[in-house]
This record gives sequence, structure tokens and C-alpha cells, in this order.
Amino acid sequence: MRNLSSHENPQSVRGGPQSVGRIISILESLANSGGGATLSELAVDTGAPKTSLVGLLAGLMAEGCLVRDEMGRYLLGQRFISLSMRATAGRELMMITRPALADLAEMTGETAVLGALAPDADLATYLDKVESANPIRYAVTVGERRDLYCTAAGKVLLAGFDPAHLTAYLKATARQQFTASTITSIRDLRSELSRIREEGIARTRDERIEGASGLAAPIHGSGGDVIAALLIAGPSDRMAVNGDKNEQLVKEAAAACTRLAGGAPAPSLQNGT
Repeated sequence: MRNLSSHENPQSVRGGPQSVGRIISILESLANSGGGATLSELAVDTGAPKTSLVGLLAGLMAEGCLVRDEMGRYLLGQRFISLSMRATAGRELMMITRPALADLAEMTGETAVLGALAPDADLATYLDKVESANPIRYAVTVGERRDLYCTAAGKVLLAGFDPAHLTAYLKATARQQFTASTITSIRDLRSELSRIREEGIARTRDERIEGASGLAAPIHGSGGDVIAALLIAGPSDRMAVNGDKNEQLVKEAAAACTRLAGGAPAPSLQNGT
């Protein structure tokens, strides 16, 4: 079996198992407390010495995961709350899109993927997948991250950026020439993103991986913002054979997921123009 894929090396995890366990205990204790907890209360609740907790609490505060009020009580911070909300939203979105992924994989014969913007970087991250049953297929790993400018799902997400965000991204991002087809010019990339907004579909052929192509369409939130991308990917030659049919299937599936998520497409995409 041959897969068309490239994978990133997983990042190493810092800190020993005991520290990780105590951090989880701290967060669980504060999540259950409602009104926060003092150092003494956390020590009793987690079964850890105060001296061991002080450094962990300081580190969590420095990262914005905890705050301390005027009474000296520790509370969950905005960063942790935001991450929790994103994780919940991600699970709900995966429940909505899972049937669409399965249908796309069956109808197109290609791997179907749900992608979204990473919470901590301007990168596309793969949230869910249903792989093609074909022996030669495109393979990805859930949790894998890819560049925005040279992938179909990434371009859909990038097309949803507001003008200021897009300008900042283009200015800060080094665009690598992965293949001869990779678009690295800012002018050409802006033109491509404009077309994606108008047509509601992103197409890539051999841009990130030689011999692999993708089609992606946006899933919109209630305000018309792009919250995710629905993607199919496979060998370039096979993808080219059923291009028009597959484009329509991907767009219809993404539109259905948008409706189920309570979203609405941007005005320029409502009529598929």
C-alpha cells in the first residue's frame, strides 16, 4: 500500500509525569471549585505539598492559564478557558462533519479531511479524516499541521482571514518552494485567494507534495466567518479525472455542514459565484 503523505515529527513533552499529573489535578480542582481555591486548599485537594505546588502555580499564571484574585485565591485564567471552549467547539464540529467525511470518501474514492486553523499559529491542523479505500491514496495524521499558503484546506482558511490578518500573515510567513507548482508570490497568492472567495473552492495540484492534489471548501460560522475546511485529496492523475464532479460534491458537503453548524456563507458565496 502506498501513501502520498509527509509527516511532522511530534514535539517532545517537557516535565516529568509527576509534574504533569499535579498540573492536571490543579486544573481539575479549580474547575470543580467554582470560586477558586487558596494554596492550602489546593494542597489538600491535590494531595501535593505546598512547596511543590508553588512553582507549578507560578508557571500556569505566567502562561495565562491561572489568575490570582485580591484574596489570594487561584482561578482558571482566560487562556485555559479559551482553549477549553475551542476544544468543545471542535468536538461539536467533528460530530457534525463526520458523516460528510464518510460520504465524501465513499462518493469520490479519495481521502476526506476536516481542517481548521490551529489555535496557536497560522497553520492548518487536521481534526478528523476518513481515508480512501484505494491502495494508492493520500494519507494524513489527525493533529498534523500544514502551511496555509500551499495546501487546499489552508488556502480556504487563509481566504477567510480579514485584510489586516492576511497582510500580517503574508509579511511574516516565509513561503518555501516545495515543488515547481508552489505559489510563493504575494501577488499570485492574493489573486488565488480572491478566486477562492468568489468560487467557494480551493484547488491544489502538486503544490505541497509532488503527485498529490486537493479540493477544499469552507465551512462557515454564524457570522459568515470561515471556521473550518472540508477537503478531499488524492493522486493528481486520479483527482483530475473527476475534477468537476468532485468539486461539486465537496462544495455541497461543506454547505450542508455550514447549515448544520448554524452558519451562513459569506454573501459572495451564497450563489456559488
